[in-house]
Amino acid sequence: MDFRLSEDEQLFVESVREFLAKELSPHWITMDEQHRIPTEIIHKLGEQGLFAIPVPEEYGGQGGNMLLTTLAVEEVAYADPAVATAVFTLLNNAWPFILYKYGNEEVKQEILPKVGSGQGFFGIASTEPHGGSDVAGTRTRAVKDGDLYRITGEKIYISGVRESMEQLSLGSWFTITRTGTPESRHRGISAFAFIGNKDGKVPEGFRYSILNTVGRHGISTGMLEFNDVEIHKKYLIGEENKGFYLAMQGFSIARIFVSAANIGAARWALEQAIEYARNRRMFDDRPITSFQGVSFPLAELAVKIESAKLLVYKAAQIADRIFIEQEPGLRPHDLNFYAAASKIASVETSKEAFETLMKTMGAYSYTKEAHVYRGLLGVLSYLVGAEGAQNIMRYIVAREIIGREYVK
Repeated sequence: MDFRLSEDEQLFVESVREFLAKELSPHWITMDEQHRIPTEIIHKLGEQGLFAIPVPEEYGGQGGNMLLTTLAVEEVAYADPAVATAVFTLLNNAWPFILYKYGNEEVKQEILPKVGSGQGFFGIASTEPHGGSDVAGTRTRAVKDGDLYRITGEKIYISGVRESMEQLSLGSWFTITRTGTPESRHRGISAFAFIGNKDGKVPEGFRYSILNTVGRHGISTGMLEFNDVEIHKKYLIGEENKGFYLAMQGFSIARIFVSAANIGAARWALEQAIEYARNRRMFDDRPITSFQGVSFPLAELAVKIESAKLLVYKAAQIADRIFIEQEPGLRPHDLNFYAAASKIASVETSKEAFETLMKTMGAYSYTKEAHVYRGLLGVLSYLVGAEGAQNIMRYIVAREIIGREYVK
């Protein structure tokens, strides 16, 4: 068992880190303050090859894998600990891969090169006003009409709405709809590659709005409204009424990248706490690190971050064995435990990292000038939801270790 990154992986990390230190780190506070990731930064991230990493090059991707994507997202979150840019990056890697695996050839060529170059966005539209965790209870309907489907319904808490509709030349989402009866639950769910904006053209009957969130302000969160919106059948991803299973694969992959983002933010918080504690002096000019009440929590936090990081990396490697290497005997649901466990560990460790940073800094951390609150509010979005609430992750883990027949 070797826990080292390969030479190529390490070179990749160093290259990404150097790029982000120049192009993202100096701007993350301004982006959070102005509620916007500048379009030129999105373009630069694409040019650097940070989108569609696991998608083959012939579709405009980078020809990489899940571990490389995980490493990239971790570094993006370290450079922007408010995690806004990390959210944009992880979505533009997880869901493009699902489109590549199961989408129509023409549609893949239409969407994926734009995403890979930083000119487009392909995220996830699943959550609805009645509840986000109950994907099988989706009420947004897609009714077949010849070669078309007509979509009616609402999606809420959707990331990348402003970027898709106002900043980029293509904005699209893996959109979950009901094509079967309500009683069919997960067996009546279909997924579409819905394009909300293509070179400024918006489908008739489609509307969007932006919500006011308390954190990760750089990336927008909004609502999508469908009023009898036409979409051609070629945009169906996979088979009709089989979309639930593809969505679950996408969520497992996305949860690994979410976990990586939380590791990156936690690393930033720990380093800030250490730096502050080294320089803060009290009681006969002693650094506060000389007090165990300060140094021990930092030590404990470092152990938790390292432990969570290794779990996330393992999940990414298992995802590679399943989806990239297609190792015989492994199936997509074999990732469920590791993806959910990674999110439990990383998100809660990241929240603890910012709490520890605030306790180390004391009153200063409660000022805007300290900028700690920006990271704390960002990671809280993953504590309360986003790619699955923490109790949903616990349910998945319990189901996997105890047995589906025992955990209903």
